[in-house]
Amino acid sequence: MSHLTPPRQLQDATAGADPDTAVTPDATAPSDDTATESAAEAKQAESPEPGADNDTAPATDTAPAADTTSTDDTAPTTDTKSTADTAPTDESAPPTPAARPGWFGWRRRYPLAARVVRVGTHVLAGALVLTVLLVPNRLDRITVRSFFRLPVEGLFLAALLLLLPSKARRITAGGLGVFLGLTAILKCLDMGFRQTLARPFDLVFDWVLLTDAADWLKDSFGHSGEILALIGVIVLAVVVLVVTALAMVRLANLMGRHRSVAARSTLVLGVVWIICFTVGVQFGGVTVATKGYAQYLSNRVQYVREGLGDADVFKKQMAVDAYAKTPPDQLLTGLRGKDVMLTFIESYGRVAIDDPSMAPEIDATLKEGDARLKSAGFAARSGWLRSPVTGAGSWLAHSTFLSGLWVKNQQRYRTLTTSDRATLTSYFQKTGAWRTVGIVPGVRKSWPEGKYFGLDHIYDSTHLGYEGPYFSWTPVPDQFSLEAFQKLEHGKKHRDPIMAEIILASSHNPWSPIAHMIDWKDLGNGKVFYKIKKEGTNPTQVWKSAKRVRTEYRKAIQYSLDSLTQWMQRYGDKNTVLVFLGDHQPVPTVTGGSANRDVPVTIVAHDPKVLDRVSNWGWTEGLKPADNAPEWTMNKFRDRFMTAYGPQPK
Repeated sequence: MSHLTPPRQLQDATAGADPDTAVTPDATAPSDDTATESAAEAKQAESPEPGADNDTAPATDTAPAADTTSTDDTAPTTDTKSTADTAPTDESAPPTPAARPGWFGWRRRYPLAARVVRVGTHVLAGALVLTVLLVPNRLDRITVRSFFRLPVEGLFLAALLLLLPSKARRITAGGLGVFLGLTAILKCLDMGFRQTLARPFDLVFDWVLLTDAADWLKDSFGHSGEILALIGVIVLAVVVLVVTALAMVRLANLMGRHRSVAARSTLVLGVVWIICFTVGVQFGGVTVATKGYAQYLSNRVQYVREGLGDADVFKKQMAVDAYAKTPPDQLLTGLRGKDVMLTFIESYGRVAIDDPSMAPEIDATLKEGDARLKSAGFAARSGWLRSPVTGAGSWLAHSTFLSGLWVKNQQRYRTLTTSDRATLTSYFQKTGAWRTVGIVPGVRKSWPEGKYFGLDHIYDSTHLGYEGPYFSWTPVPDQFSLEAFQKLEHGKKHRDPIMAEIILASSHNPWSPIAHMIDWKDLGNGKVFYKIKKEGTNPTQVWKSAKRVRTEYRKAIQYSLDSLTQWMQRYGDKNTVLVFLGDHQPVPTVTGGSANRDVPVTIVAHDPKVLDRVSNWGWTEGLKPADNAPEWTMNKFRDRFMTAYGPQPK
């Protein structure tokens, strides 16, 4: 004991000892040499090395005499002063039970297992951090080789933590762990969005789409399933944040206890990274030295900046409209007296026509449709349009087609539908020569945007007279929707010409079960479809196989095409003009990850003068556009259509 330190009153020597091994002070008193050595050790323990962790267990005045080895990460500092310096104790007092390290003292009883668990936890923490840094944000790019890389971001994190003092190191590690957890969640969102929309999650505009995902869960699994799924997602997100934070803190503490080894290792790995990056070392075609995580964050920041500035760009584009000041009597003069149907077929993309596994059946369906139309006196011209979305987001494609603007996100859609920008449908309404109606069976709740599109009357899923079952997401089968349009509007006598926006939804994901064509006279109120649905396929079974998903998608497109061409054959007349197109390509499960966003577009008319006006477009005769047919972006269609069917130059 130092002569500068006054004697302290110590606890009973048996207080911290194991009851089975505790002995009296006289029996355990050390020799003078031992006391001197113990005092030196105690002095060293009282003056820890600078930079040591503060998370070590607090020092105690006495230690169990029979147990001098700790199995924890850092052994508690003990006061080993000679019992001769301690004050007299009451030997008659009952001994205090020994403290048991670990849960229920398991570390003391099983030191080897404790060491294995400790080392294993360190390894898992390091693996988790490396996984977050290295994992791509696309499922199709996740391979075993992608994890055999050296991320420069990990080296920077290690260097930063080594430079900080103990307390600051732990706080910083916890914050960095939460940030890593957030990026892990963001990467998972990217994976989901790429599988559905073939693009990453937009941090500025896509939050509103999460409500659509909740609606999809409700439609697919019921209200209880939706609640359970949402709770599970929230709990999982919290767990990810907590686990990544704990992993970073554990690694920081480990580096703090072995600072010199960690510093040397970081330096060596830094040199290795520089060499591999300079030389371009690869393993199985994958670059070993990577800075992919930093690039990912940089891209994210850039996307956010562009998103925040997109509103101003879009407002400037909205202000430009070549037909805004055109008198109503000079609009769409080439279609006066015609019934015009602007029809969208859900998910009808180029893949249905070009993919070898689907092309033969789709080609046969289109040829049969051509034959039906020809027998009724109709002809057709077809081309390609490039949609702003793929996989989902039909309303963005619809508004792009009708407004003549590139509506690529929800913010643009909201800005558009609250503006006075005219659409193709509202120009029909503006002329006063057409009654404008909407057949929108996919709408099951209020749709205030319908007024913006210039529709005099809207028939949603509750106003079509359908009393049959839903087919997964689809509220009303296409054949019934078209028959309802015939009864409610087109079939009326002594009416004005009609401009109808019709959305056919039977080909909406998940494409099972699918309705099939029946005799038009048997449609009734739709209850006949209960039997058809019962005979259909189960979505949970279909989606276990990508091949089967593609087959069901192809059948759904065939059903929509058959419904439309049969309706034209049955109810179309010399004044009927049909414009139909796909709104977007299906999900990547069907497209195979293709980045192509083309959809077919077709104009069908009985009057040859209608098609003569688009003869200079270079479109293909019939319902199937040729591979080399013109490809326009979808926002170009409105103005070209308005020009073709406006007053012709003399």
